[in-house]
Amino acid sequence: MRVQNITDMIGNTPLLKIDDNIEYYAKIEGSNLFGSVKDRAARYLMENAYNDGIIKNDTVIIESSSGNFGIALAGMCKIKGNSFICVVDPNITELNRKIIELLGAEIVVARKADKNGNYVQDRIQTVKEYVTNHTNAYWTNQYENEYVWKAYFSLGEELCNEMEKIDYLFVAVSTCGTLAGTSQKIKEQFPNCKIVAVDIVGSQIFEQSNRKKHISGIGTGLIPQNLVHAKYDDYMIIEEVDAISECNKLLTKGIVVGASSGAVAYAIQNYTGYSNDLEPRKIVGIFPDRGERYLDTIYDKEWCNKIDTGIINVVQPIKQS
Repeated sequence: MRVQNITDMIGNTPLLKIDDNIEYYAKIEGSNLFGSVKDRAARYLMENAYNDGIIKNDTVIIESSSGNFGIALAGMCKIKGNSFICVVDPNITELNRKIIELLGAEIVVARKADKNGNYVQDRIQTVKEYVTNHTNAYWTNQYENEYVWKAYFSLGEELCNEMEKIDYLFVAVSTCGTLAGTSQKIKEQFPNCKIVAVDIVGSQIFEQSNRKKHISGIGTGLIPQNLVHAKYDDYMIIEEVDAISECNKLLTKGIVVGASSGAVAYAIQNYTGYSNDLEPRKIVGIFPDRGERYLDTIYDKEWCNKIDTGIINVVQPIKQS
């Protein structure tokens, strides 16, 4: 595919048929330019905020993120020429930190955790204080910015064009932007499609939890405002051990994805809501990112043992002799 602009490499991601215990299709969002579904939000937000006069050439962009959205925004700010400050926490992986810095962003670390070990509230407070003290700063606020959730209309439209029917759609949640935008478009064309939100134990989105969340890319320590725009029918909360194990199962097929994709794959294969179906189901899962950024976490046996998940049989790279 020939492209005119580098940002044309965002969207139109592959739809891969997965043959497992339950047949389903996976939308491989790791194929986006900067490696995740969050590329859609970063591009849409930056382009539309420029068009609306909210962002100018000298505007400093700031956001709370320790992962994919931070990387995507860093990439878009590099393309647009804006300075970017990414407020992260001590749990950021070394690889994510290096990618964000490589793309020219400044890293600020928020270090105050809540009772469950989540840093999101301190990260957001750090962002708010910066914006208060700097008139030329714009907080992209991925938890409730309409630019963010509207960005995923494109993902819903792609799926509607690719599938003649969708009976079930499984979407991992964090800021709930993907769920909100995608679900609206899917429900327009397939109103009977059952949309299942997939969360992780330790997240606070659907249920109060006092357990610590270890894996990144799914779940968060608050209820995002984006959720009010989502049209979902059910939700599942996945154990970290199951999400990580599913990632390793997918790896045997040559599919290298992050923990949120593993959670989606596990949810698809263990959802109890299929029991009344009389006809073959058309199922789609959104795989939010690729797995290379998780080599030192979910694909690392030592890390898995440290968080006491009980993970065994983690696939290890073959050592060259």
